[in-house]
Parts: sequence; C-alpha cells; structure tokens
Amino acid sequence: MLRSLFIGLSESKRLRHFAEQSPLGLRFSGRFVAGTQLDDVIRATQAVNEWGAGVSIDNLGENVTNAVESKHSAELYHRLLDEISSRKLNANISLKLTHMGFDVSEDLAFGLVTEVVDHAVRIDSFVRVDMEGSPYTQRTLDFVRQLHRLPGHAGRVGTVIQSYLHRSEKDVDGLLAERIRIRLCKGAYKEPPEIAFPKKADVDANYLKLARTLLKSGVFHGIATHDERIIAEVKQFARAENIPASAYEFQMLYGVRRDLQQQLVREGYGLRVYIPFGSEWYPYFMRRLAERPANVLFIARNMFRQ
Repeated sequence: MLRSLFIGLSESKRLRHFAEQSPLGLRFSGRFVAGTQLDDVIRATQAVNEWGAGVSIDNLGENVTNAVESKHSAELYHRLLDEISSRKLNANISLKLTHMGFDVSEDLAFGLVTEVVDHAVRIDSFVRVDMEGSPYTQRTLDFVRQLHRLPGHAGRVGTVIQSYLHRSEKDVDGLLAERIRIRLCKGAYKEPPEIAFPKKADVDANYLKLARTLLKSGVFHGIATHDERIIAEVKQFARAENIPASAYEFQMLYGVRRDLQQQLVREGYGLRVYIPFGSEWYPYFMRRLAERPANVLFIARNMFRQ
C-alpha cells in the first residue's frame, strides 16, 4: 500500500513544485541525491572513489518538452565527462532518453545521445541508458541497439532491465545476442499486473533467474540490488560456476545500505554506486521511498538529530 502511495505522489506536479523549491525538501532529499550542482556530485563521487567503489552519475530530469531543454541536458553530460576525465574519476554516466528529448523527437534524442557516447568513447568511458516506465521499454531497447551498432560504440553503451516486467527474459536474450551490457534491477514504476509481476516473491524469483543468465553470458553486467538474500545467492551461484568476481559488479544507490556497500568492497567485489544530482530530484526521491518505505523513518530520525 505504501509503495503505491509513494509512486502516486511521485507523479504529483503540485507536490513536486513545492518540494523542489522548499529548503526542507532539499534536506530530506539529501540522503539519496548528491545535491543540485555539478560540483556537488563531483565531491560525492570523489568520496565514494576514496573508499573503493566506482560511480555512475545521473543528472536527474525526464520528459523535457523542447529542443532547447534537450540540448541543455546533453551539454551538462559533456561537462560531466570532461570532469570525469580531467579528475581521473572512477565513474561513468547514466541518462534518461526523455531527458534528452525523446518525447520531442527521436531523431533529436538519437543525435544528442550519439554525441555523448562518442565523447565517452574518446575518454575510455561508458554510457548507461536508463529504463523508464513500460510505454518506453521497447523504444528504449531499439534505441540502444541502434546506438550499440554504430562504429566504435560496441561495449560503450548499455541499458537497464527491470525484473518485474513479464517481458524481461525475452529482452535479456535479445540484448545478450548483441553482447549489450545490462544493469539488472527490480523496477520502480507503477505497472498493471498484465505487464508486471504484482507479487514481490515473483519479482525476486525472476530477478535471480535473469541474474544467473547474465553471469553466464560472458558479458560484463551490473547486478543492481540491496537485497542481502539475492546478493548471497548471486555470490554462491558465481562461485559454483567458477565465474570470477571481476566478471561482473554489484550496483547500489547512493545513500542506501552504505554498510553493505562497503562490506562488498572489503570482500573484493566490484561495486558501482549510482549517484544522482540536480534540481529535478522529486520523482526519483519518491520512487526510492516507494522501494523501501522504511527509509521514511530513517530520514526522519536523522533530521531530528541535526
């Protein structure tokens, strides 16, 4: 019930406007969002790198409505890539297609993202195209395949598969046929039962099934979860199949289970922390609360301690 509530709140334009302009909202969001400026996320990235984890940086935003906003989003990613290169950060970038003008013009978005990937190739980096709600799933996969086929892009661009979707096993098979890198997550959007598994047990079971397929594929993937049971089963499966820890990495969200993140690094596993930043943080923040409502109590306790 709480999950549905928070997902519903994530779509409220009125609450979003209030929260993103409110000093109190910024304090609450600080647990999961590095800040609103590029300098904020660079500092957060450096701090995570110092204790041994890599980073995937995301400038928060989605569903821009014109070409000017789209180009501004792309320009910021170019600045990010320059910072990653000049500071020698262990980091790559993640982006949403609707932040790059996908709703305005697919040709516009393809041109902008192609330039971003070209930049990433020049500095020996990588671009992750994030997945959005189910109306974008097929279009996003087609977009990524087209990007991946461009000269020099193979292995430099990947995408995300959400285990709560019924279609995900077929999508994994299609991406692996082209050796496209995948970040596997559970999914954080509100979807009907015709499209997504409504029960957590089924989502988890599908996650493990897909994770095993990814681990055996010979392609480097990201296993994105904070679920200790799933992490333990992934480790056990990899050991049983003689798959080295260097063949994959775990991925986690900024501000979530920092203790577990650092434990994995101490154990010798690769870990990448997804760090978002930007002024348009509200939808992302509410989806994080939907994934784990206990985070509300955690944030409230820390607010009162300050």
